[in-house]
Amino acid sequence: MLLTDRIPRHVGIIMDGNGRWAELRGLPRIEGHRRGAERSREVVEVAMEIGIKNLTLYAFSIENWQRPPSEVTTLMRLLELYLKKELREFMKRGIVFKTIGETYMLPENIQLLIKEAEEKTALNKGMTLTAALSYGGRNEILRAVKKVLHSGIRPEELTEDLFNSFLDTANLPGPDLIIRTSGEMRISNFLLWQSAYSELYFTDTLWPDFTRDEFLFAIQDYQQRERRFGNISVRS
Repeated sequence: MLLTDRIPRHVGIIMDGNGRWAELRGLPRIEGHRRGAERSREVVEVAMEIGIKNLTLYAFSIENWQRPPSEVTTLMRLLELYLKKELREFMKRGIVFKTIGETYMLPENIQLLIKEAEEKTALNKGMTLTAALSYGGRNEILRAVKKVLHSGIRPEELTEDLFNSFLDTANLPGPDLIIRTSGEMRISNFLLWQSAYSELYFTDTLWPDFTRDEFLFAIQDYQQRERRFGNISVRS
């Protein structure tokens, strides 16, 4: 049973394993990505139900541009369909939709859909759903450094809080929990600055098989941990 007073404010998910899921079943890789998009919808619903205020999904990394052009094209088509289909649900459920990353690299039609979704949901009062698109943590930090340099801020004036305001996630709290599926045990350039004290949860489950129950189990696992942020254990 979940502890209602220990629900993480912000959960980040590295949704990994779509291609392998399809290959294991003798299906085209795109079928894995399609099933993965359906799983994303379910996880968003569960996150809202249990009271998570911020959910960030690692949907397309800046490194993913190196994949075969045919796969990238198909992923962009799926993203287009997702945005068109889900905007009505965002409005119905009061979701605030945001993106982080180098979204100018995305096809123009998708940029327009993102702009529409962000503008129409800006005044909603529900959960903030952030899609990391054409995103990389190192890239984000480097862009933030450049912004600081151009701002005229002197080195002695720069603090962690001030630097944080130059990041894509300036208006989001740091993730309390980062979940990664598919058995890989790394964060793959995801929210590097923000995850300094995040709890990490790894599962062998491939993303298309990451069910509601497994998501709830990850939250329960998080609730059993003692977060010390560099301090000594309360038990000590």
